[in-house]
Amino acid sequence: MRWIDTFAEFFRQISTPWIDDIAGQAGVRPEVMLAAASGVVLLLALALVVWLVSRVRRARVGAAAGDGIRSESREEALARGLGKTRQGLLGRLTPLLSRREVDAAALEELETALLVADVGVQTTERLLAAVRAGGGASGQAVGERLRSQLQEILEAAAGGEPEVLEGPRVVMVVGVNGAGKTTSIGKLACRYARAGRRVVLVAGDTFRAAAAEQLAIWAERAGAEIVQHQPGGDPGAVVYDGIRAAIARSADVVIIDTAGRLHTKTNLMDELRKVRRVVARELPGAPHETFLVLDAVTGQNGVAQARAFVGDLAVDGVILTKLDGTAKGGVVIAIAGELGIPVRFIGVGEGVDDLREFDASDFVEALLAPVHLDTQAESPVDSR
Repeated sequence: MRWIDTFAEFFRQISTPWIDDIAGQAGVRPEVMLAAASGVVLLLALALVVWLVSRVRRARVGAAAGDGIRSESREEALARGLGKTRQGLLGRLTPLLSRREVDAAALEELETALLVADVGVQTTERLLAAVRAGGGASGQAVGERLRSQLQEILEAAAGGEPEVLEGPRVVMVVGVNGAGKTTSIGKLACRYARAGRRVVLVAGDTFRAAAAEQLAIWAERAGAEIVQHQPGGDPGAVVYDGIRAAIARSADVVIIDTAGRLHTKTNLMDELRKVRRVVARELPGAPHETFLVLDAVTGQNGVAQARAFVGDLAVDGVILTKLDGTAKGGVVIAIAGELGIPVRFIGVGEGVDDLREFDASDFVEALLAPVHLDTQAESPVDSR
């Protein structure tokens, strides 16, 4: 081979005694051994160059994409998540609020629109009472009263993170199967981890098949630690070990998964109360927050679930999932208006960042954004 001969001639000039010794032991000529080694080095160098070029190209493509694609803002994500609810609600509200005067028939249409959006009878009556209190008015004025009352209801039930003076913050998450409980826990863990907090997940759902495995995947994704037992074990024992481990490891946040409970099953609710007692015994004052995960698609049935859980477990806030997949987003207002508990997080998509912290002002604006004083029915995203 010509290239070997060329390298051989070159390396014949630089051979040294120790190279000769190695070549002799290998049974080859020194210049041939050096030429072969050089070929390997050249191939590795070529591979390195190809890898570097590909990295540079990817970086340039990413930069170009970043210049052309703006990341979705919080307001836009919420407007997208409420798309189906807005479409149904505003399809009825926009003609109504375009009128110069809102009469009794128009108010009946408003009542129907709110009920269809699953705002609930009790909260709908409260909203209508506030609208009527202003007397006869134009559609624009009625729209402003509706907006103001919606925000008042939601802000009255608002809540934030309680202060934790000692030990890790313990968050207990409850809900029925299929509501998105484990996924919500994983997304919460990602939020806390991104904020620089050390997170421990406790796989307290020992009944559902593959629950612990699913939580372990989320733990790895979030960079969190996980405490789990064998399937079918005692949830109280898992929680005990989880709290002790979190204290020993100086964790900042502990999130406890629990088995899905039907709110009508008394014995299962008793099991949740037992878990709470274990937590409180190991860490006085805990759990500091208890989140109820509800599927927005269930609408008013979700309110019934919340009422049962609130009565038995002192729920501090609601995580409302799958809001982007339903036209029943008015259930957010029903939960706040009828139960007086805050919606803390809402799920507006499948991505990790689509679990959004709830804000009353943003929610009302996203829900009623197309109903401006000029009653133009266009979304804030489309109008840009």
